[in-house]
Amino acid sequence: MANEASTTPPSRGLPATYSWFVDLALQERRFLLLLAAGFFVAGIAYRHPIAGAWVGFLFASYSAIANDSIQTLGTFIASNRNRQWWILWLFIGAVFLATVGYSWFSYDGDVSYQRLAAKGFETAPTSFSYLQVAAPLFLLILTRLKMPVSTTFLLLTGFTTSASSVGKVLSKSLSGYVLALVLAMVVWTVASKPLQRMMKGEAHPGWRVAQWCTTAFLWSVWLMQDAANIAVYLPRSLSMVEMVLFSGTVFMGLGILFRMRGERIQQVVDEKSDVVDVRAATLIDLVFAFILLYFKEMSKMPMSTTWVFIGLLSGRELAMTWMKANGRSTRETLRLITKDLASVTIGLLVSIVLAIAVNDGFRKAFLVTIGVG
Repeated sequence: MANEASTTPPSRGLPATYSWFVDLALQERRFLLLLAAGFFVAGIAYRHPIAGAWVGFLFASYSAIANDSIQTLGTFIASNRNRQWWILWLFIGAVFLATVGYSWFSYDGDVSYQRLAAKGFETAPTSFSYLQVAAPLFLLILTRLKMPVSTTFLLLTGFTTSASSVGKVLSKSLSGYVLALVLAMVVWTVASKPLQRMMKGEAHPGWRVAQWCTTAFLWSVWLMQDAANIAVYLPRSLSMVEMVLFSGTVFMGLGILFRMRGERIQQVVDEKSDVVDVRAATLIDLVFAFILLYFKEMSKMPMSTTWVFIGLLSGRELAMTWMKANGRSTRETLRLITKDLASVTIGLLVSIVLAIAVNDGFRKAFLVTIGVG
């Protein structure tokens, strides 16, 4: 009887309404404790500008990359599960250091490739509200719930006083979604059948080399777009010491991410067709990298790379379904696409609500823009 009692689930005997929450809390107790500690630290740090900047950056450096990892590192992680995590970490970490180091050297201490020089983002914050520092923790919650959201909207919008700038970011992001969707449908409509034949049997070792090269290219281009999301808390020109702190923090965060083999959001990639095959992963990364490179050259305005990636995966799944190359029905594919689109839309709404809540200048500009103020 004693043994039976000791193995009884804590939620047994509770109403069904509460048992789910109890089981979830027990399962996620370590994460919830870390989250509570994070909110507590944010409450202390936000009153002091320097502490607020670095604590906000610390939270953002992991949460942003963890959520966005599905775009740049998801297929890399999925197709290299048989390799030691620290090898993948050192490779990706070296590309990170080279990419941000080049920007820091070339643009007078700016690590964002001048994304933060765009109108509405050019001035570094000199004071913080509690929610500005804590915003990355909300992103961490959404990541834990396996929801791909736009880190650009969730983090950057809280630091601009220009509603028109947010409109430009949104416009650029939506155009990226549409372009990626259409381009992916074209590419995989043409390539699905040949790829299906090519992917039989063991991949040639050259494919592994090609994938690592394309991943490095994609990761570097992504950093040119999205490093702004984590650097927004910091001075626009970093000193040598600040640069070491910035790069060292992100480098160690990458180590944690690879040690975990990706956050739970990795499932968004794993559930897609054939991504564990190095040949399919290489093509996905290559197409995505060129789309991001195109938008990087188009303007300095930040954009949501998450919307572009979701558009790419959606177009790919649709094309493979139509070509009968993934074994899915149209209904199943549309369900996947709708779920991903709903996630990024929720992220967009959450980011706007947070921006209105934490930023008086943005709230006034937003109300004027929609004709209320």
